Amino acid sequence: MDARKAHKASSSSSPSSSSKRWEYQVFLSFRGEDTRKGFTGHLHAALSGDGFRAFLDDNELKRAEFIKTQLEQAIDGSMISIIVFSKRYADSSWCLDELVKIMECRERQQVFPLFYNVDASDVRKQTGSFAQAFEKHEAGICEGKHEKEKVQRWRNALTQAADLCGEDLKNADGHEAKFIKKILGKVNNLVNSKYQLDTEDLVGITSRVNEVVRMIGIENSGSKDVVRMIGILGMGGIGKTTLAKTIYNNFGPIFEGRSFLADVREVFANQRSNGLVGLQEQLLNDILKNEGIKVGSVAKGIDMIRERLCCKRALVIIDDADDLQQLQAIARARDWFGPGSRIVITTRNQHLLDQVGVDSTYMAQAMDEEEALELFSWHAFEIGYPDQEYLDLSKRVIRYCQGLPLALRVVGSFLIKRPTAEWESHLEKLERSPDGDIQKILRISFDGLPDEEKREIFLDISCFFIGMDKDYVTQILKGCGFAQPIGISVLIERCLVTVSEENKLMMHDLLRDMGREIVREKSTGRPEKFSRLWKGEDVIDVLSDESGTKKIEGVALHGSYGTRFSAQAFTNMKKLRLLHLNYVELTGEYKYFPKKLIWLCWHRFPLESIPDDFPVQPKLVALDLQWSALKIVWKDCKLHQNLKILNLSHSYELTKSPDFSKLPNLEELILKRCESLSEVHSSIGDLGRLSLVNLEGCVSLKDLPLNFYKSKSIETLLLNWCLSFEKLAEGLGDMVSLTTLKADVTAIRQIPSSILKLKKLKVLSLCDLLPPSLQSLSSLRDLALADRSLTDDAFPKDLGSLISLENLDLAGNDFCSLPSFSRLSKLHDLSLNVCENLRAIPDLPTNLKVLKAGYCLELEKMPDFSEMSNIKELYLSGSDKLTEIPGLDKSLNSMTMIYMDGCTNLTADFRKNILQGWTSCGYGGIFLSGNDIPDWFDCVHDDDIVYFTVPRSVGRNLKGLTLSFVSSPVFLSRRSSISIKNMTKGAELEARIIPDCPIDELNYKPGYYLWQGQLSNDELKLQDGDKVLIEIIDNMMMG
Repeated sequence: MDARKAHKASSSSSPSSSSKRWEYQVFLSFRGEDTRKGFTGHLHAALSGDGFRAFLDDNELKRAEFIKTQLEQAIDGSMISIIVFSKRYADSSWCLDELVKIMECRERQQVFPLFYNVDASDVRKQTGSFAQAFEKHEAGICEGKHEKEKVQRWRNALTQAADLCGEDLKNADGHEAKFIKKILGKVNNLVNSKYQLDTEDLVGITSRVNEVVRMIGIENSGSKDVVRMIGILGMGGIGKTTLAKTIYNNFGPIFEGRSFLADVREVFANQRSNGLVGLQEQLLNDILKNEGIKVGSVAKGIDMIRERLCCKRALVIIDDADDLQQLQAIARARDWFGPGSRIVITTRNQHLLDQVGVDSTYMAQAMDEEEALELFSWHAFEIGYPDQEYLDLSKRVIRYCQGLPLALRVVGSFLIKRPTAEWESHLEKLERSPDGDIQKILRISFDGLPDEEKREIFLDISCFFIGMDKDYVTQILKGCGFAQPIGISVLIERCLVTVSEENKLMMHDLLRDMGREIVREKSTGRPEKFSRLWKGEDVIDVLSDESGTKKIEGVALHGSYGTRFSAQAFTNMKKLRLLHLNYVELTGEYKYFPKKLIWLCWHRFPLESIPDDFPVQPKLVALDLQWSALKIVWKDCKLHQNLKILNLSHSYELTKSPDFSKLPNLEELILKRCESLSEVHSSIGDLGRLSLVNLEGCVSLKDLPLNFYKSKSIETLLLNWCLSFEKLAEGLGDMVSLTTLKADVTAIRQIPSSILKLKKLKVLSLCDLLPPSLQSLSSLRDLALADRSLTDDAFPKDLGSLISLENLDLAGNDFCSLPSFSRLSKLHDLSLNVCENLRAIPDLPTNLKVLKAGYCLELEKMPDFSEMSNIKELYLSGSDKLTEIPGLDKSLNSMTMIYMDGCTNLTADFRKNILQGWTSCGYGGIFLSGNDIPDWFDCVHDDDIVYFTVPRSVGRNLKGLTLSFVSSPVFLSRRSSISIKNMTKGAELEARIIPDCPIDELNYKPGYYLWQGQLSNDELKLQDGDKVLIEIIDNMMMG
């Protein structure tokens, strides 16, 4: 398979080149005797007053001083030529020569004829006063003044010019002022359509532009009179400026004025207040179309902006802002600009956007692999896909750059036209040490951090904490004396760090590499002088040579079985505060170990207990000894005053917990899958700050000490899969802070009645058991009652009293009917999957978002969905007695997914109504059994590739594409995706919009399955006559 096919590279055009720099925006061609002191003079004054550079012969050089080449240069250097045809225009051979030159330049400039007191047909046919003029010119041929061919060129030029779209004074009722105003509007539109900022690398830009346009409300008629301010946020090199330029180019012409203030941070850094004055002057001159405005000072500039732009509907781009002073000088308040104005700020600083109160923020996204490959290919191969010989090397580049456009451009431009051996060499170099040009841009954010503390936090995260829980790292950094949580928050605001949905700290690989390179730069180049050691070979060298120094503050080593060093190697690391070891054994005496550790993470700790000579760690905050060989933690537990987190999970030989009296400030105890643990020390109940106890999978643990239940601080107790755990004590109700209790798959057979006293309980999951009453648990948000074999008689009658309930899992139960859920107004996720006896679902709360009722084999009746305006996802697969869902067609606008595969008894009308009424664009769709493509589809093919032309009757109003296909279960199991290409414009959209099917069920059910979904035309930009290719991509075959 060739590279183009393998990577689905789109056939978009190459990155655009810079626009031509015009000497003049308008060239005026006219007969001086007719209009110089009248109409043309007024037109020139109006153009100049609106800020256009308009060439007028007697305003530049006296005509007698012109030579032909100078005149041609003036015409050639103009964006627009306006020809003022008047009665005596053709009398002048000079004017006619200008006209010929203008028509020769038509391919690269706009030509705009004006008919001033002359009929266009006279110009076209050379009749009327133009006939008289040409009688003289024809006579000049005989007299030797003119060449016959030249006169014919004049005639041809007049005919061609008169055929162009122009303006006639007669259409303004002879009113010259109105005529000039109309011309100014035309010129403004023409100039705006020509004047484009240089935008390069437009790969993948469409979807990003569409999202910003949605936020900014440019095309929203409801906000046309509102001034909106939005931010485009992201790390350096992510494409913020390119995105802003594209917005400026595409939408700037619809505003009265526009201004792109580039490199604001750099201007301000180099010139401070003088730089702000310059930016204010540019803003005023751009929008007022003037070149001579001077403001003198920032304060005066603010007054002028406020006074002179308050009635102008403007588009203002403030690029790369990083200081509040900049925005206060340029766009402090929305009312500085006219109704309908839009202000777009690009920055790396979220806090700055919060300070000015933007209406919305777009977080700039890295490129996906396909976009990255295409962009890189344009720079490395000058085409949108890689040469086959370079495909694997190109993939290495893509992995290295991690979707960062800056890096893709820099690396691609360096590698262009180089042999594969040089590619190999350069990639190996990059993997050892980052590219300087890339680092220069990225380091701006690091150098801009407000103080040294934030920079140190960034270096700690880049070397040790990527992928770790944010709250966990916050505790450690706080133990280091850093101000938390503001330290990490600043890094997040500056786009140096992100937080995943799972609360993990994440960082772009190139930012990580930058941080580590900064650590190297701060030393003399020898690892023992580094403040942080993370690279395996460096750590091994330092520990093997015992060459560590007091400069070392952090060490991370991920070894393998048999990796062994002397504990004495740490003797000189007096400032070591962060230590992360994995598969490492230390021999000898531990008395040499550093005594200022804040974080000790030693996975697969090899000893059966922590040695007696292990130094007391008065500053230790987190001790993580997962997968250890510990049987007891300490033989003689020493005081660890500051220890907050103790994680001994997967220590399979551990038989009992430590004495907690020596750990008075412990907040989190995590002992997951300590399978030999049978005893928890009674002192646990005396810990006044303990909030989390995780004992999941401690299969030998039978109970907890009674003192445990005296805790007033524990918020979360996790006992799932504690197979031997038999009893929760009656004292459970005294745990007044408890919010989460999970004890599934245990030996518990009775719930203490005191559980009803837990007024703060929000999450409850207790095997097959139910509390004696639910009414008292009014704070519950999550309730899991799945697989409890609940019958109608056993179903809790007071479930409706749980007014805070958000998630309810009733899957796998035996009831036939249910009470109404309509009182549960906060419920948004309800699961009834595999309730095989359930016949009907009662009324549901209108706020419900997700309903799962798959494989309810007796389900025949659904509630009315007419008012279910918030429903997003509906899963009813395999509930084959269903015939319809009343009112569902009225709630389709909010939905993204409907799974009704296996519902084989749906009525034809119901199927038709939901398929025709489906309007949701994007991921998801409708999934049904059957092989009948609806008859309203115009283009149907029995293949996995469809090629068609957009009909001319619909292209102008096309909102999107409705797609449908029929497939076997086996094909669907491959999690296939769909690719749509606008072959005419080069745009491409690929999405895994085919839903994740219930594969296990499909595999044994015969028949065919129908999927239907929609894709918006916002990205594809389909118009009349465009050629479109749609392809179903088998990801297993691609793999």
